[in-house]
This record gives sequence, C-alpha cells and structure tokens, in this order.
Amino acid sequence: MKTAFLQLLLVGSFSVSALAASEAPTVDVYKSPSCGCCGKWVDHMRANGFNVRSHDTHDVAQHKYRLGVPYGYGSCHTAEVNGYLVEGHVPARDVRRLLKEQPKARGLAVPAMPMGSPGMEQGNRKDHYDVLLVNQDGTTQTYTRY
Repeated sequence: MKTAFLQLLLVGSFSVSALAASEAPTVDVYKSPSCGCCGKWVDHMRANGFNVRSHDTHDVAQHKYRLGVPYGYGSCHTAEVNGYLVEGHVPARDVRRLLKEQPKARGLAVPAMPMGSPGMEQGNRKDHYDVLLVNQDGTTQTYTRY
C-alpha cells in the first residue's frame, strides 16, 4: 500500500512538472550563429522558465522588419513570443509582465547592447537602460528602468 501511494505521488509530480513545462511560453530567437551574448540571453530565458527555440540566421534584419522593430531601436537578436516582439537584451521578468498584461503593442525592445543587461554581464560595469514598450504605431514609451 505504501509503495503504491509513493508511486502514485511520484507519477503525479512528474505530470505536474511536464504540464508546467508544456505551458511555459515558447520564445523564438533569431540570432547570428557567432553571437555569444545572444546565446547568453537564450540561457537567461531558459533559466527563467521559457521554452526557447534558437534560430541561427545571417539575416536577422528580415525578422526585425517582419515583427516591426522601429528603425534605430535594434539590437543583436530579435525574438517573438505569443505574437509579441522582444528585441535585444530584455530581462525575462519584463517578458513575463508583458505576457501577463497583454497590452495592445508590438512588444518590447532594449536598443543596443547595454552592459549588465541579461547576456551582457561581463565585468563589473552596469549601464542604466530602459526597456521600451513598442506601441502598435511604432512609437515607444518606457516600460521599465534599470
């Protein structure tokens, strides 16, 4: 009896874990095959519970255009999650907030590659940077400040 209960408990915990993993949002990341910081951002997203599909491409600009990244707001990689764009080194917690709030917007962007942002944690330098909400019309507004 005790063994059967433990087996049932064990199977139940695996089922819950599998269910949680299957419900995690999937992030499609478009990046250069040689970009190290992009790979570190992918690791950051996975460590924060996202399913990530990484697509190496030599034409990241095509995905920036397709998803509506405003000119001048680009970074080294572009991602898509649940129909939203995620441009650059956006922290996972901001992506979670975006998915929870579901604003009528294109998505989020961190222009350039600020030191200290996820994937850019080399050394002690930490730049101040903004995560921008990209509105449907391409304008932006500050979403979070770091």
